[in-house]
Amino acid sequence: MLADWIKYLDDVVWGPPMIVLLIGTGMFLTLHFRGLPIRNLGYALGLALGKDARKNSEDEGGVSPFSSLMTELAASIGTGNIIGVASAVNLGGPGALFWMMLSALTGFSLKFSESFLSVKYRVKGKSGQYCGGPMYTLAQAFPDRRLGRILGKLYALFAVMASFGMGNMTQSNSISLAVEETFHISRGLSGLFVAILTILVILGGIGTIAAFTRYLVPVMAIFYMAGALWVIGVNCGNLPTGIASVIESAFSLKAVGGGAVGICSASVFRSMRYGVSRGIFSNEAGLGAGGITAAAAQTDDPVRQGYISMTGVFLDTMVICLVTGLVLVTADLPYAPGIETEACAGTTLVIAAFSTVFGKTGGYLVSIGITLFAFATIIGWEYQGEKAFEFVTGRRHCEVVYRFAYGLAAFAGAICTMETVWCFSDLANALMAVPNLICVIVLSKTIRQEILSYEKLRKRKTPPFCSR
Repeated sequence: MLADWIKYLDDVVWGPPMIVLLIGTGMFLTLHFRGLPIRNLGYALGLALGKDARKNSEDEGGVSPFSSLMTELAASIGTGNIIGVASAVNLGGPGALFWMMLSALTGFSLKFSESFLSVKYRVKGKSGQYCGGPMYTLAQAFPDRRLGRILGKLYALFAVMASFGMGNMTQSNSISLAVEETFHISRGLSGLFVAILTILVILGGIGTIAAFTRYLVPVMAIFYMAGALWVIGVNCGNLPTGIASVIESAFSLKAVGGGAVGICSASVFRSMRYGVSRGIFSNEAGLGAGGITAAAAQTDDPVRQGYISMTGVFLDTMVICLVTGLVLVTADLPYAPGIETEACAGTTLVIAAFSTVFGKTGGYLVSIGITLFAFATIIGWEYQGEKAFEFVTGRRHCEVVYRFAYGLAAFAGAICTMETVWCFSDLANALMAVPNLICVIVLSKTIRQEILSYEKLRKRKTPPFCSR
């Protein structure tokens, strides 16, 4: 009964208004900022991967900008890049991949804005660590302070929900399904192991989390990408047909069921709905959660950190998710859009795609990849959820309670049905997006002024810009 209500609410909140709000806000910000986030992608990648971003000062609270980005990526690069893409293609057709890429393109400006505001309006706690995120921005910078505090509390509450859903339960659920499918280990046992390991890592706080993700994220991304690119290379003969199917499905150019207009419209919306929602699930652009981690970075320039954080959308969705999607459309698998069951969703589909090239070994590669990606997300999201929990309760020393509850949620997610945890996560994402999008729209003038000023200094290469 509860699962049916969650699914019903999920379908309601992810209706046309939410799609328009997310894509529309991203397009508005992109135009408002003169396309700078997209135009400066190469520059942003240079900042994110350069030596200066890796420097860690002992005199400042927080972590290096690179470590902050890796923690952001750890929170976003997870099952959304593998299972999320597969379920989007399975439920919305190949065209969902097109809408996923479009949402990522408009997501550059969203991610930039969220991180910029989170750094600009962050505060320094008694421990010396920075705290920030949309809840702090709303509380301190929103024109109507009373409304801002209310929206900030709501955002933090929804972020806590999302941390248990998208950040935790969906990840542990995917791990348990993959391990059960490949190694025949019970979901309860794998869930218990993940819960214990999660608690052991997160008890060390942001320092331990950043150190853990700084090494895990690049390794797991290289591991998975190598296998996925090999599959695409072997099945490259199907690539033109696969890309054509993505375009046809995205706009229903190939009529469904006789080509009735109503059916085609429903097919397009379904493709758009799952492409956008799973894209947001993957890169979190529009949700604002990445700003919580960005606020912990050692930097005095919010624009610079905004550019660094923005690269996460590119690496996460336009690289890893795109590669996963191409693996699926070139493998020529018999998926059936519209069927929403555990058996045909996600894990099984990706394993089948890898098995077309690697045989039985494909299952092992996918299961290991899912486990690494999902566990990194669990670890990365804990920090974001913890900071939101502190904001809701107003008490900093409740983190131990949250950390143990978070570990137990990993076990619960492992034994729940896939449909329930994904619908709950989608619902929490939508609720979290609304106050965050209101925040970036209202404060877009401030963001625009600073990004344009930064661009002038960057082109002139005048001090102190050239020393940054």
